[in-house]
Amino acid sequence: MSTLHKIALTFIKSIGPITAKNLLAYCGSAENVFSASKKQLLQIPGIGEKTVETILNTNALSRAQEEYDFITKHNIEVLFFSDDNYPKRLKNCFDSPILLYYKGNANLNQTRILSVVGTRNATEYGRNLCKQLIEVLAPYDVLVVSGLAYGIDVATHKECIGNEVATVGVLGHGLDRLYPQLHKSVSQKMVQNGGLLTEFPTGTNPDRQNFPQRNRIIAGIADATIVVEASIKGGALITAEIANSYNKDVYAFPGRTNDLYSEGCNFLIKTNRAGLINNAKDLIYYLGWDDEVKQQKKQAQTALHIGLTTNEQNVVHALKDGQLAIDELSIALNIQQSKLAIVILTLEMQGIVVSLPGKVYKLA
Repeated sequence: MSTLHKIALTFIKSIGPITAKNLLAYCGSAENVFSASKKQLLQIPGIGEKTVETILNTNALSRAQEEYDFITKHNIEVLFFSDDNYPKRLKNCFDSPILLYYKGNANLNQTRILSVVGTRNATEYGRNLCKQLIEVLAPYDVLVVSGLAYGIDVATHKECIGNEVATVGVLGHGLDRLYPQLHKSVSQKMVQNGGLLTEFPTGTNPDRQNFPQRNRIIAGIADATIVVEASIKGGALITAEIANSYNKDVYAFPGRTNDLYSEGCNFLIKTNRAGLINNAKDLIYYLGWDDEVKQQKKQAQTALHIGLTTNEQNVVHALKDGQLAIDELSIALNIQQSKLAIVILTLEMQGIVVSLPGKVYKLA
């Protein structure tokens, strides 16, 4: 399936992602959509006379050529929904975009992905929550997604950059421009450790109606959506509502009852649309990430023990119940201390055993 025809499919007026997927399912490829006859197209369920006329008389291929030239020049990746590198979590959403434009290096199918959203009028309380959240999440190899807007979005992206956490901004316009322009330097850093993602082609302005549309990508691409600060009206609550419709987890930080920008979070919690979290550790607990990390460490530790000599294995086994002095180990294992010291040194060099003061040892 050629990239040109994939792009062209998105330029057929009045055809959205659901209809486009329907066309592909029956035609087999984007090329076949453009080569199909009127009779063939009319046989497709849900495709009427008006839609068929639009397909047969479109100039989508010529417009797609312009887009293809731009993305080639600027090293922009096209992610088609049937491609392996298309975000799998998003693919499972019924109204997911059929095509995405991506500039960056983050893995959009990373094991752990979170979306963080909130008000454009972030308070010091909200910015501190972003800081604490990202600092705690940093060791968990997580990809953090937001919308590169003012307030909570850009605060989250900046904290990710500062903590070397991969972060992706989902845009409500094409990659030939940036809104807000004030975030240009942040966006450039994000491309180096994360990326910029959009379904909108070049020439698309950051119009108001684009942002609720882009919010479904933010909600759909992640394992869970976290609302940091939000008023009762705004994009953050729209994103949370979309995430709920996708059966995704939503979590929110509570705030004081009289705070305007905590009103939305409190509403989500009160109406059981979001789980309450007081800090990042709560989030990690709900997502079960600590259990995963413990299991990974256990597997890594087990892997370290493969290939050990009998004496080395005996030392490891003896230290499983806690730390022991070298003389205690010598008696327990019936090994001379001089010989035991060499065994322990080998285990220390492999990072399996740690030496404590007084010739006491424990497992790392």
